[in-house]
Amino acid sequence: MNPLSCPRTTRPRRLTAALAIAFGLGGAAHALAQTPAPASPPEVPSSSSLDAMLFYQLLLGELNVRGGDPGAGYSLILDAARRQKDPALYRRAVEVALQGRSGESALAAARAWSQALPGDNEADRFVLQILLALNRAGETGPVLRELLQSTPAASRNDAINAIPQTFARASDKALALAAVRDGLTPFMNQPAHGASAWTTLGRMELLNDRPAAAVDAARRGHAIDPASPYPALLAVELLERGESEAEPLIRQQIDAARSNGPRDLGVAISYARALLDLQRLRDARVQLERLTTRAADQPEPWLLLGSLQLQDRAYDAANLSLQTYIGLVRDAPDERVRRGLTQAYLLMAEIAEKQQDFVAANAWIDRIDNPQDIIAAQQRRASVLARQGRLAEARQLLREQPERRPEDARLKLLAEAQLLRDFKAWREAYEVYTEAAKRFPDDPDLLYDQALMAERAGLPVEMERLLRQLIQARPEHHHAYNALGYSLADRNERLPEAKQLIEKAVSLAPNDPYIQDSLGWVEFRLGNTERALTILREAYGKRPDAEIAAHLGEVLWVKGQRDEALRIWREGLLLANDNETLQQTLRRLNVKP
Repeated sequence: MNPLSCPRTTRPRRLTAALAIAFGLGGAAHALAQTPAPASPPEVPSSSSLDAMLFYQLLLGELNVRGGDPGAGYSLILDAARRQKDPALYRRAVEVALQGRSGESALAAARAWSQALPGDNEADRFVLQILLALNRAGETGPVLRELLQSTPAASRNDAINAIPQTFARASDKALALAAVRDGLTPFMNQPAHGASAWTTLGRMELLNDRPAAAVDAARRGHAIDPASPYPALLAVELLERGESEAEPLIRQQIDAARSNGPRDLGVAISYARALLDLQRLRDARVQLERLTTRAADQPEPWLLLGSLQLQDRAYDAANLSLQTYIGLVRDAPDERVRRGLTQAYLLMAEIAEKQQDFVAANAWIDRIDNPQDIIAAQQRRASVLARQGRLAEARQLLREQPERRPEDARLKLLAEAQLLRDFKAWREAYEVYTEAAKRFPDDPDLLYDQALMAERAGLPVEMERLLRQLIQARPEHHHAYNALGYSLADRNERLPEAKQLIEKAVSLAPNDPYIQDSLGWVEFRLGNTERALTILREAYGKRPDAEIAAHLGEVLWVKGQRDEALRIWREGLLLANDNETLQQTLRRLNVKP
């Protein structure tokens, strides 16, 4: 029974109402770095254990809080909590301290609560959150350990997996890492929790920008439980960051998880998505084909496979995959599925458009009824019109689209610019980006896109002016340094300056393969062929891409390694046979791979 409950006949009606109003003031304690508030304020007492003296003490405490003296109110409520050993009163004392912006008092109350009621999970959570809000991450290790030990075993892995998000805002990442390692020590070698513990430690290593240590942590977690998804999902993230040595762990987990049944697909799907993002399209296709064979009733792999098949111009296969996806999710009600259906309808419309079946393309677009996707639908409809030689009409369609949300004006301009880019109307696309950058001057991405279109429109001086403007406004914008440096290198102009710009981009984004490609290209232009080859091989290994293939192949060709150059170029054509850089390279060198 709640010790704050008592028979109604033991207290005057007015005082009961006053106390109820006072307790009702307890709300979200948001004064200290968004420390989460309790789910609800303490309930009005109704137990015989609440004698008159305690009742009046609590009433006086709450009236002090209301009257602008939270310190006095805090002291009275905390004293009552200590005497009653009641978690609701301790929680209220923490709330009052937080409302008064006294982090130390809140911490004292939370610690008193934890000491008075050992194993109280909520008390430990408050201590942990308040310590983090006070920027005292180094003190959290023992608290974290107690909190995890008091968490039921069935939900302990979830609690462990949530730790990196809890510590994400800690200013001293090294202290946070040490504290988490301390808190996780009892669980590191436990069969039930070791995989999640090592994964969490790996994510904390990433917060400290230590990817090699994160890879080691993922391996240790995987060794404890090879079928666990946690280390493998960390490995997927590491692979996307360029840590290729994490990839074998992913494949091993997928193999080990097969014994758990066809629905254990989380890692396999994440791996396929990562391969797509990395432009490793053949590897992605292999994974997706395995997934659709292994679990044909799971919809997402069909959608991803259909998208990839469309990109490969395998229209009949893409049609079949997308129709399968639509059939599996057509009646599913949730929003994520609705967005997936929109994507499938747009892809089906694109297939019809590529096959010159414009009636069918519009019919697929007509199926889209989600208001959030109207602009995407109209962009595809505009593409259908442009494909029929009606580009002006297509642009007008986008311009006349109503703006239902604040972001719609920007999305309309981006849709029009992309339409013009798709049809190589570079000057018109530049003009649209110019309009967009003027309307949204605080958006650096628009200024960047405007600069790139200036170059495509034959305005290199304007491109340089815009990129320097962007660099001045956003000195950390590595893409701007890279774009300007690469443009100079590609035109064989001011090569020392080009190299300096690209090296600045590398310092800001050292693992970006496209920036590495630019560095390799400028080294080649400078005559540093061996260094260029080393850099370009590394970039292509990280991100097989048609443009990187063009540069790597040319360096190999010049060095006389022509068989390897031809092989790389053929791979590039398989990745994107319409890539302009690759096609121009082959024409300039008079090569037919």
